[in-house]
Formats: sequence, structure tokens, C-alpha cells
Amino acid sequence: MKRVSSLLVVIAGALILGCDGGITAVLLGSGAAAGGGSGAYVYITGDLKTDYPYSFDKAWNACEKTVAYMNATDVFPEKEISKGIIQTIIDSEKVRFVVEYKTKDLTTVSIRVGIIGNKSASQRLHDKVAAYLSE
Repeated sequence: MKRVSSLLVVIAGALILGCDGGITAVLLGSGAAAGGGSGAYVYITGDLKTDYPYSFDKAWNACEKTVAYMNATDVFPEKEISKGIIQTIIDSEKVRFVVEYKTKDLTTVSIRVGIIGNKSASQRLHDKVAAYLSE
């Protein structure tokens, strides 16, 4: 019951955001992260985000491995203490990974593919990140 209530709150929030200021928000489901993520993905203005129950460093390393696996070119990583950004080109598309520290064992990863975003391509990259996290 608590899970259903939480889901309703998220959906209501997505609808409110969708009607205000041209921001589009879509909830993409549960359990899609192959055991690596929180199970809920949010697609907002071209970025696909989820929380992973892993440390910032482990999430950062999983993103770096994903970039290497995808044979990315023009890789520009910028890592600080609690936030990192990897900008690169994968399959002729600009890709941006944003990794943000939330707590000791919780990290948000946001992925944008292309200028306006590509939900399915971002999901494939998240799936790869989740696979590296669960190793």
C-alpha cells in the first residue's frame, strides 16, 4: 500500500510538472535497472535520471566503463568531490553523463543523448551502467 501511495505521489508530481512551464516529466517504470538502480527512472527535459544505491565513486567508475565499452570518442570527464560530468560522442551523438552524490550509498545518474534527448538510447546506457554496478 505504501508503494502504491508513493507511486501516486510521483505520478501526480509528473503531471504537475508537465503542465507548468513546458517541463515534460514521464515515469518510466519499475525494476528496469536489472537490480542496479532504484527501479524508477524519470525523464525530464531530455535527461533520463535514476538513483543507484551505490557510492559516488562506484557509480562514476560504472559510467566510465560504459563510455569505454561504447567506444566513445572525444571524452571529457570533469570530476569534483560530489559531482562529475562526462561529455562524449557515442555513435555520432553527443552524450552527457551527470553523476551526483546524494548520500554515502546513494548516487543520482542522469544521462542525455543528443541535443534534445533520446529516451531509448539513454535507457540502454543506464542498463549498461546498472550492469557494471552489479558486478
